[in-house]
Amino acid sequence: MKFADKLFLTTTVLLTLIFTLFGIWMLSSDFSALLDREIERGIGESRMFRVLFEMGYRSTVEYGEDYAVGRTLDSILNNVERDGSHCFVMNDDVWIYGEEYIAGNGLLQETENLREALRGTSGWCYKINRTDEGFFLINVMKAETETPLYLGMSKELTEIYGIRQGMITQYRIVLGVFLAMGGVCIYLLSRYITRPIRSLGRTARRIADGSFELRSGNRSNDEIGQLARDFNRMADKLVEQMEAKILEAKQQEDFTAAFAHELKTPLTSIIGYADMLNTMKLSPEEQAESTYYIYSQGRRLESLSHKLLDLVSMDKNPILFKPVQTRKLEENIRATVRPVWEQRGIKGKVEMDRGIIRGDEELLLSLFYNLLDNAAKAMDKGEKGFILLKGTALSGAYEVKVVDNGRGIPLDEIGRITEAFYMVDKSRSRKEGGAGIGMALCHKIIYLHGGTLKIDSRLGEGTVMKVIFPTELPVSEDSRSARERAAGVIGAGQRRSSYGAKKRRKEKGI
Repeated sequence: MKFADKLFLTTTVLLTLIFTLFGIWMLSSDFSALLDREIERGIGESRMFRVLFEMGYRSTVEYGEDYAVGRTLDSILNNVERDGSHCFVMNDDVWIYGEEYIAGNGLLQETENLREALRGTSGWCYKINRTDEGFFLINVMKAETETPLYLGMSKELTEIYGIRQGMITQYRIVLGVFLAMGGVCIYLLSRYITRPIRSLGRTARRIADGSFELRSGNRSNDEIGQLARDFNRMADKLVEQMEAKILEAKQQEDFTAAFAHELKTPLTSIIGYADMLNTMKLSPEEQAESTYYIYSQGRRLESLSHKLLDLVSMDKNPILFKPVQTRKLEENIRATVRPVWEQRGIKGKVEMDRGIIRGDEELLLSLFYNLLDNAAKAMDKGEKGFILLKGTALSGAYEVKVVDNGRGIPLDEIGRITEAFYMVDKSRSRKEGGAGIGMALCHKIIYLHGGTLKIDSRLGEGTVMKVIFPTELPVSEDSRSARERAAGVIGAGQRRSSYGAKKRRKEKGI
């Protein structure tokens, strides 16, 4: 059953119950008050009848009881029997007056029962009795006479009960009309109230069918409007997560394809030259050449495996963040890259303002070495290349820029150079011994240090890579795990040994 129908039925049943109970209470109260008045009036008339009868009886009892009773009744009946009231008189055994009326209305047995209830007492009693003729009020009192006499009055109440029945019928009609009109209003109101919910349901179904751009347009300030806003936020979040998963799957697919491709070339060379050594007679020079190719391609695979291990495991183990003096970084970088620049004929300059970067010194050196190595590889031999590494202390941050006048990066590829195995010029990169992992490592190191990377490049003019580090990490501890960083907390990455870093720098020739 739909919510609107539930709301309609629940509200209708509740209103019906409320108005029915209210009507019963109201009619019962009004009828009870009217009936009480008639009972009081009947009792009052009965008392007046007894008083008049006793007065007339005492004044004539000297002439005999039968004469006194008859004489008294003749003198008072005209004043007592009116407005539907009828008197009766009886003693312990027989009826003296009014038996015909009482018996004619089916009240004989009830009246005699009341008389029996008064035997031996001096009180009075009454009862409302229903017969085929209608409703009657019977009052019986014991008179103070020489012999026991029972006086009473019978008053017809059929009209009062008829009024009650008429009020009930009228109320039923009014209640039926009210419920019919109210039911229509409640139904329309329930449909109106639940319209935003139905709209939200339609939107949810269309989103489930693939229309991910749809959102609820409800802007009300009530609970349904809040639900719609929460639904929109949920949909936005789900779409973001879905797009992130799709991108992640695409990146993993690209990573696998690129990794397989990177393995294919050196493995093909190794297998080919090994097969030549195994199946062919080669001269000493050819054997040396084949051995060299197998060795060089094996070293390339070894370097690739080291870089992959660094990329995968860097953010899985905590490291300690310590203050690193930028002047110390400057001396280390200048001493390391000078021979490489001289060999390539590159003019370079390393300048870093005095300052502190909180982080891991080996990772920071690896970052700057990779950035400078990429800048050097962007130069063609014979060109007048120039590279500048400039460190500047800013307010609350430290900025490091690496500027070169090399080939530059196409604008549409700048956003992808930090992906693993992505290379702008694949043939040149492989010729230089690269595998497209350096910038992925740089991006990971920058991320682990809470920094940001900005790239500005123009084809044929050069590239500017700007890294900005916060001078203070926004955490109180000195270390954070990779899982905490993944949750949005600036933390640490894996500490790499000095020996491993120096070995890889040696392999690169810097």
